Amino acid sequence: MGSAMVRNLLKKGYTVQGWARHPDKASALVQAGLKLKDSIAAAVADADIVFTMVGGPADVRELYLGPDGILKHVKKGTILIDCTSSSPALAEEIFKTAELSGCEALDMPVSGGQKGAEEGTLSLFAGGKRETLEKVMPVLDAVSKTVTYEGPAGYGQHTKLVNQIMVAGQLAGMCEGFAYAIEKGLDLKAVLKSVSPGAARCASLDLYGEKILQGDKNPGGALRYLVKDLKNAYAELEGSGLDLAVSRQAMKCYETMESEGHGNDGTQALTWFYSEHRKKNS
Repeated sequence: MGSAMVRNLLKKGYTVQGWARHPDKASALVQAGLKLKDSIAAAVADADIVFTMVGGPADVRELYLGPDGILKHVKKGTILIDCTSSSPALAEEIFKTAELSGCEALDMPVSGGQKGAEEGTLSLFAGGKRETLEKVMPVLDAVSKTVTYEGPAGYGQHTKLVNQIMVAGQLAGMCEGFAYAIEKGLDLKAVLKSVSPGAARCASLDLYGEKILQGDKNPGGALRYLVKDLKNAYAELEGSGLDLAVSRQAMKCYETMESEGHGNDGTQALTWFYSEHRKKNS
């Protein structure tokens, strides 16, 4: 998704330079106009805005707060935008540390999947200062369709976790419906045509319905990232007494799939989880 966002920034005429942990994976972006640097310091030292999108909280912490992290090298006044689905508490820590360095920080996780990233129609959830967000809105227009100010630092991440909790239940219901249709030998094309106009319609059905018809497990979003985000959500709820039973049950299925080597499959692969497990256990 980060690569697609870079492409859209380049298409809009912005000068983009960057650093990649695996430079070989950025060769196509270099051809498109990215100025690839050989270190974090070289990439961010003269930047006005820094975007990051990595795997999870541990990567974000190292990238920003590590001994050779971004905050060691940026100039005063730089605006830092982390688009990783990460931890609200870590977003607050980065925000406070950035202020001490004379910088501004926004936590801004995204929704919309690979398709949204490629088409520049992502939805962005922004946490931090509203006035900081206003400064970068022209740049965000290059990668997004919707940008919403959620509140103080960490609130962007909280909203992303809300999104993932909702998505987990939605996905599970859709996949289980198709699993039932497969079990009963229904015409999946007819099923999709029948349920799409009614109350069963949802973003997951729009994104993954055709993929399921084709038996396509390739990710729009890899299921291991959904597991990671749900774990972050439950960590936030620890000690609150609130138990999100539906999304927890969905996560258990996705965790099992990840443990069996399917972490890079698309979330729609849950459709075939039940029948495959029945075969294993029969």
